[in-house]
Formats: sequence, C-alpha cells, structure tokens
Amino acid sequence: QIQLAESGGGLVQSGDSLRLSCVISGRTYPPFAMGWFRQAPGKEREFVAGIARTELVTKYASSVEGRFALSKDIDKTTLYLQMTRLKPEDTAVYYCAGGLLTTNTVLIRGDDYVFWGQGTQVTVSS
Repeated sequence: QIQLAESGGGLVQSGDSLRLSCVISGRTYPPFAMGWFRQAPGKEREFVAGIARTELVTKYASSVEGRFALSKDIDKTTLYLQMTRLKPEDTAVYYCAGGLLTTNTVLIRGDDYVFWGQGTQVTVSS
C-alpha cells in the first residue's frame, strides 16, 4: 500500500516562494506516476503538475508553467513542488497523488490517481 504525506504549506506574501514535499512510503519501486493537485474554496480540484511513471516527462498547468517545478530526491522517496513568484490565486489546499496506470504519459485527471495525501494549505496574501 502506498501512502503519501504532504508538508511545507504556509502563509506567504505575493512573490514569495514555497517548497512542498510529498513523502512516499509503502512502495517506491517500481516508480509510479505522481501529481500535485489543488483545490481552492468553492472551486473544483485542479491539476497543477505531474510526472510520468518513467520520470522522464513532466507537465504543468498553464497557470503555473514557468513558476512551479517538480523534482524528486535521490532516493526517490520524496516528490517536491518548488513554487516561486506565488500569487494570491495560488491559494488552495495542495494534494499529492499517485497513480498506477502503466502509461508513460503524465496523468492529468484526478480520477486516474488512486493514492492521495491529506493535503497542505498554501495561502498567499497580496
């Protein structure tokens, strides 16, 4: 059983940076597709960024392209989301997710993910 645990959220000002962490436990090999989603109050959950099972391909939502970046630690046990130039509209609960589909593409639909963390709150003040 795969378990995911996010951390790193907080209250920051517009233009600041934050790094979210998603610790993977239970199984890290073979690697599986992973992604970050977010949900703001009163809005639907949306895809933020994802990395394919092969770890060779990443994809970002247009709203965060160029500002957010994914990475994994050398042991492949933690997925990071580096967020820079944060904006008030980035305010949301951020969730880490894991998917077991064998496709080598980035999964962008929440329904394609089966493992989810508990979420971490990111609040960006103007």
